[in-house]
Amino acid sequence: MRDRTFATIIALTLVIVAAGSRVIPHPWNFTPMIAVALFGGARINRGWLAGLAVIGCLALGDLALGYFPYGGMEWVYGSMLLVVVMGRMLRTRTSLLATLVMALGTGAVFFIITNLGVFLGGALYPRTLAGLGECYVAALPFYRNQIVGDIAFSGALFGLYSLALTMRRGALAPA
Repeated sequence: MRDRTFATIIALTLVIVAAGSRVIPHPWNFTPMIAVALFGGARINRGWLAGLAVIGCLALGDLALGYFPYGGMEWVYGSMLLVVVMGRMLRTRTSLLATLVMALGTGAVFFIITNLGVFLGGALYPRTLAGLGECYVAALPFYRNQIVGDIAFSGALFGLYSLALTMRRGALAPA
C-alpha cells in the first residue's frame, strides 16, 4: 500500500472513530468535532473528501443523537466546513505550536459564528448590540468545555496519526 493511501486511510479512520465518540455521554460542548474538522482538513489529502467526511460524521452523529435536522444547523455545518478549510493551512505546518494555535483559533471561529447564528435565528435575545453581548456571555460556560475538548481531541488525533505513520515507517525499514 502506498504511503499516501495509508495516510488517508489512517486519517479517515481517526475521523470516524473520533466522531463516533459523540454518542458517549460527555460534558456540554466537550466534543471531538472541531478537532475532527481541523484534523480532517489538515491530513486528508483531498479537500472535498475531508469536507464530506466531516459533514457526514456530523450528520450521522446528529441523527444518532436525535438532533437532525434542527434550527440553526446551517451555522454549525457551515462553521465546520470553514474549520476544514482552515485546517488545510496545517498541511505544511506540523509543529505542536501551529496545531495548538489552529485548535484555539478554529474553536474561536466556531464559537463566534454559531453564537451569532443563535442570536440572529432565535428570539432569546433582543436584536441589539447588548442582546448580542448577552448571547455571547451566556455561551461562555460552554466555550470553556469546548476549548478543553478542542485541545485534548486535537492532540489525540494529530498525535495518533503521527504515531501510526512513524510505526509504519519503522515496520517498512530494512532490518
